Amino acid sequence: MSIPLRKFARAALAAASLMALLPDAALAKEDVTYLLPAPPTLPAFAPWIVAKQNGYYDAAGLNVTFVAARGGVDVAKQIGSGNAIVGGAIGDTPIIVRANGVPVRAVAVLGGGSLTMIAATKASGVNNVADLAGKTMTVMSYADTTYYALLGSLKLAGLDKQKVAVQASGPAGVWQMLAGGQVAAMAGVPDWVVSAREAGGDIHLLPAEQQFKSMAQAILASDEAIAKQPELLRKLVQATLHGMKDVMDDPAAAAKAFAAAVPAYQGKEAALVATFELYGKHVYPGQPTLGLIDAERLKAVQDFYLAEGIVTRATPLDELYTNQFVQAAQ
Repeated sequence: MSIPLRKFARAALAAASLMALLPDAALAKEDVTYLLPAPPTLPAFAPWIVAKQNGYYDAAGLNVTFVAARGGVDVAKQIGSGNAIVGGAIGDTPIIVRANGVPVRAVAVLGGGSLTMIAATKASGVNNVADLAGKTMTVMSYADTTYYALLGSLKLAGLDKQKVAVQASGPAGVWQMLAGGQVAAMAGVPDWVVSAREAGGDIHLLPAEQQFKSMAQAILASDEAIAKQPELLRKLVQATLHGMKDVMDDPAAAAKAFAAAVPAYQGKEAALVATFELYGKHVYPGQPTLGLIDAERLKAVQDFYLAEGIVTRATPLDELYTNQFVQAAQ
């Protein structure tokens, strides 16, 4: 009996060695459609693009394809309907959609800061949020979470939308008008701050401590996926957070990886580095565990949304998020 067993062991070892030599393409990977709220070629999605470019999804046995949806609410609705297992949005999004019966939760938040920044021209004399009184500023739209975050910041400063002229200017106009000096300030994402500066605008950021603590970008999944495919979600969360950490640790290397994946940015690595540094300074830090969702912060955002009539009913906090995949990833 011992001879056949030895032969079997040698054959198994040889087969294992052969598998190790096969290219990745020869090994079956699980196909995953990952929805993002805008085109995945935007620098805002660097954690995802870098994770894919650096092979972290591949290493987890996943063949990830990014597909652009029509904003974070659309991402949530598609996931809730079972059209995709996972997607990206802002951490606030489950508050909005869950109140309307869409069964999704955040399973990680990419940073302890806010995605929304308020930037102003130096010529405007706006150096803090209270200085916005009587000024004109831009947002992308009145239905975007950056606008809701602005309302929160105005309220903290004793202002409201009647005391500040807020214009919805679209994803390009929001920063172009700031760069051209046509408005005093903008509420937007780090990408737009860099775009305004690249266009010649003399732009500075208002103090973060004066602004409403909204959320960073999040990874969303449905209740059904959380219950039935937890290992797949753990792999997706772990790989994406690895990409985020790469951006935090070495913005220059991340810019090279991003430009390799998105050739339109080749030769524009300096702008990418500037963008990633803003994320690394203002958005990504502040979590005791990378990706961890702060329940108290989430509650404060929901309370504000209720007070402003953005949502009409409160959702129990434990239905808005889970940290089980973040903790497993660590």
